[in-house]
Amino acid sequence: MYVATLMLLGSGELGREFAIAGKRLGCRIIACDRYDNAPAMQVADASETFSMLDGTALRAAVKRHNPDVIIPEIEAIDTATLADLEREGRRVAPSAKAVQMTMNRDGIRDFAAKQLGFITSKYRFAESREEAVAAVEEVGLPCIIKPVMSSSGKGQSTAANAEEVGKAWDYAVANMRGDRPRVIVEEFVEFDSEITLLTVSTKDGVLFCPPVGHRQEAGDYRESWQPAVIPLEALQSARFQARKVVEALGGHGIFGVEFFIRGDQAIFSELSPRPHDTGMVTLISQLPNQFELHLRAILELPIPSIEFAGPSASAVILASEERDHFSYDGIADALALGSPGNAVDLRIFAKPKTLINRRMGIALARGDNTEVAVDRAKAAAARVRIRYED
Repeated sequence: MYVATLMLLGSGELGREFAIAGKRLGCRIIACDRYDNAPAMQVADASETFSMLDGTALRAAVKRHNPDVIIPEIEAIDTATLADLEREGRRVAPSAKAVQMTMNRDGIRDFAAKQLGFITSKYRFAESREEAVAAVEEVGLPCIIKPVMSSSGKGQSTAANAEEVGKAWDYAVANMRGDRPRVIVEEFVEFDSEITLLTVSTKDGVLFCPPVGHRQEAGDYRESWQPAVIPLEALQSARFQARKVVEALGGHGIFGVEFFIRGDQAIFSELSPRPHDTGMVTLISQLPNQFELHLRAILELPIPSIEFAGPSASAVILASEERDHFSYDGIADALALGSPGNAVDLRIFAKPKTLINRRMGIALARGDNTEVAVDRAKAAAARVRIRYED
């Protein structure tokens, strides 16, 4: 009856779009998350609510649903259980090794710098406020302090002087995922831009999407655009590094590989073995989009080409309050900004609760160039208003 049964570990907005892609190709989707009615659960065939860090619950869910592939979509997962399941014959996409290496920033950073020999920013790890202060003495100021495990940049901040290090430590620990109070203290890199290079590892080789540029604020992305214009030498370096790291991690799927671009240099930053939040721009910019690419790679289906539609952008729609009851205004006003050849679209994530600065949706837009597309996406996002109800 089904092409395959896919179990999603994490069911937020990225999982939702992946679930939609899976349903379009006839897959059965089991959506798991730590809270009920998560976005992907609303479009799945079945759902499970439990902490992904609970290995016993994870194993029980796998036994109940017998998935063909287990697909992690968040960082906070019991990776030891995943590795055990893989050894027992279960398929984990892209691979249990990839998930283990990237669950925490310490694993992937050490792997990239020490084993693969990539150029990275200077960094140290700390498990206490005192260790963070000592790490700053080695790394220098200003510096970035962020939890080794978090989602969407939560817990990241910049310490400009010694007095701000303690506050940055507290902020990182308060916003981390998991139960390990550990942070990475990272040299502040003077860079020209940041990119995400969506890298697809398939049975037939490695493919690259046009690079995605993005702007961050408070550790989370606010706008992304494609293509990011960077020097050819930097693009070639980024592709070389991305290919090397995904082949070392193994498995098939899409990887969001992040780089700082400084002149002709591509400096490795982070990696996610799954669709990337900045890559949501591909919902309007290319065919197949990042979710469809991830699905095809996992199912070992052909990807003859990646067709780029033209300069495109995404801009986030954020909540400003914490509420259980709310609605949306301005949808029609936002969509009215589109015109022939310059499409505007929206994705409302249908999250059951708003939180301060929680991403509740995105606006997508095309333009004659990326600057125009970003402006149009931001204007559309601004027209969508969240109405908070008592």
